[in-house]
Amino acid sequence: MPQSDRTATERQLRLQHEAERASGRLPPLQIAAERVAATVAQGVHGRRRVGQGETFWQFRRYQTGDAATSIDWRQSAKSRHYFVRENEWEAAQTAWLWRDTSPSMHYSSDRQLPTKAERADLLLLATASLLMRAGERFTLLGGGRRAGMGRRGYDQLAEMIARGAGSETGLPPFEPLPRYSQVILFGDFLAAPEEVHDRVSALASRGVSGLLVQVIDPAERGLPFRGRVRFEGFENEGNTLLGRVEATREEYRSRFERHCASLQELTRRAGWVYLRHETDHSPESALLTLYAALAPNTQRI
Repeated sequence: MPQSDRTATERQLRLQHEAERASGRLPPLQIAAERVAATVAQGVHGRRRVGQGETFWQFRRYQTGDAATSIDWRQSAKSRHYFVRENEWEAAQTAWLWRDTSPSMHYSSDRQLPTKAERADLLLLATASLLMRAGERFTLLGGGRRAGMGRRGYDQLAEMIARGAGSETGLPPFEPLPRYSQVILFGDFLAAPEEVHDRVSALASRGVSGLLVQVIDPAERGLPFRGRVRFEGFENEGNTLLGRVEATREEYRSRFERHCASLQELTRRAGWVYLRHETDHSPESALLTLYAALAPNTQRI
C-alpha cells in the first residue's frame, strides 16, 4: 500500500475512534448538564438583551448556516471568499466559555468523586444550557467556531466539549474580543498567580467582563493524607516524596489559601468575579452561585 494511502487510512481510523469515543460520552454528559441547568432555571429569569446596533466590529469568513443576506458583497469582491459583516452588539451579547483541559484537571482523590475535568465540562455545558434558555449567544473560547444560540448552538458546543476541544496550557487563550463581551472560565488555576493575572488583564483591558470559576478537588485544599506519600506531578513538575505528610499539612493549607486569595484579588482588580467550587459539592450549588454572579445582567421578564 502506498504511504499516502496508508496515512489516509490511519487518519480515517483515528477519526472514527475519536468519533465513537465522543459519541459515547456525549449523551450522559448532556443529560447531566441539562438536569443541573433545569434545577437552577426554576424560578430564575432571562438575561437582559438589546437591539441591533450599528457599530462595526469585524469581517469574518462566511460559514454554513449564515444567511445570504448577511454577506458583505463589497468586502467579498476583494477576494475569492465571502465575508460577513459583524456589528459589535452581536459579539457583545455573546458569552465566551472556556474550560481547562490540561493534565492536572484529570485528578480525583476518590473514585466516588468526578475528576476536575469532568466537573468543569458539566458546569460549562450547564451554563450554556441556561444561556440557551435565555436566548443568548455563546461559543467556546478558542474553539474556532462562530457563536451560536438555541438548541443547535448548544448541541454544537456539546459536541466540541465531548471531543475534548480546547488548549492544554491550563490558561485561557487570548482573543481580541470586542468591548462588553463576557467570558466564563472553568479551571483549577493552579498556575502562578502572575500567569493568571496576565491572561485576565489582557482580556479586561479590552473592556471584557468575566467570571473565573476555580474547580478543585477537596484533597487539594485539605491535604488529608497521612504517613509516607509520593506525589506525582501531572505536568512535568516531577515527583515529591514526603516522609510524614501531616507534618506539612498546616503550612500547605496556608499556602493554598493564599494562592486562592491571590486569584480572588486579581479578579477583583480586573472587575471580574471569582468563584471556588470543590468537586465534592453539588454542581447545582455551583451553577446557582454562578447565575447569581450574573445578576447585574438579569431582569425579570
